[in-house]
Amino acid sequence: MSLNEHFRVAAVQMVSGASVDDNLEQAGRLIADAAQQGAKLVALPEYFCFMGRRDKDKLSIKETAGHGPIQQFLAQRAREHGIWLVGGTLPLESPDSQRIYNSCLVFDPEGNQIGRYDKIHLFGFKKGEESYDESVSIRPGENAVQMVSLPFGQVGLSICYDLRFPELFRQMKAVRLVVLPSAFTYTTGAAHWEILLRARAIENQCYVLAPAQGGKHENGRRTWGHSMLVDPWGDVVDVKATGPGIAIGNIELQRIDEVRTALPAWSHRTL
Repeated sequence: MSLNEHFRVAAVQMVSGASVDDNLEQAGRLIADAAQQGAKLVALPEYFCFMGRRDKDKLSIKETAGHGPIQQFLAQRAREHGIWLVGGTLPLESPDSQRIYNSCLVFDPEGNQIGRYDKIHLFGFKKGEESYDESVSIRPGENAVQMVSLPFGQVGLSICYDLRFPELFRQMKAVRLVVLPSAFTYTTGAAHWEILLRARAIENQCYVLAPAQGGKHENGRRTWGHSMLVDPWGDVVDVKATGPGIAIGNIELQRIDEVRTALPAWSHRTL
C-alpha cells in the first residue's frame, strides 16, 4: 500500500449472553454490517461467543485448537465476506483441566488462521460487592508479543487487561495497528478505558482498534462498551458508546508517517 491509500477497519460491540448460538448469530449480523460498510478488517470483542453466569461455565464450551464450531464460524465468516477477522476471544483447552486459555485468533480472507494470542495478564478487581478473578478459570498465555502481517503492515494483538501494561505494547515496536478485544467492567471502564487507549496510541504512534462488550448481560454483569478506533495522535476516529453495533474508520498510512516524522519519539528513546 502507498502512503495515500487507506485500509478500513471496524470494531464490533456486543452484549453477549449465555447462549453460544445466539451470540454467534449476533456476531454474524454485525460482521456482515461492518463488511457492507467497507471494512477489510473486522474485530470482535472479548468473550464474544459466551458470557456465562459463573467463571467456570466457559469450561463447558472450550475447544481444541483448530477444531470446534466457534472456530469454524470465524473461518466461515472471514471467507464469506473476504475480510481479515480478529475473533475476539474464545476458550481453548490448556494443560490445566480446570482452566482455559482466553485466546484471540485471526483469520485471513480465505478463512485460514494466521495468528493466535493467549491473554497473559489476568484481571483481578475487588471493590465493595464487585469482584473479579480471571485466574480462577483462565490459564495465562506464555508468549507476550504476537503480531500478524496485513497489507498495510504489522498488527499487534492484545486483550483487555493488557491495556494497563504499557511495556507489552513497547515490545511491538513499529507496529501500525494494535487490536484490543475487551470486556471492561463498567466501573473500571468509566474511569480509565478511553484515557488508556489514547495513551497507548500516543506512546506507540499507531492506531488502536478496541472492540468491547457494552451493556447489561444476562449474568448481571455490566460492561462499559465505548468500542473505538484511536489514531496515532490520540484522536478518537469513531466510537460506539453502548449496545450492539460497530465503530468504523480508516487506517491512514500517511497519518502514521506524519505523526512519526513530526515527533520522532521512537528515535528519541534512551531506555
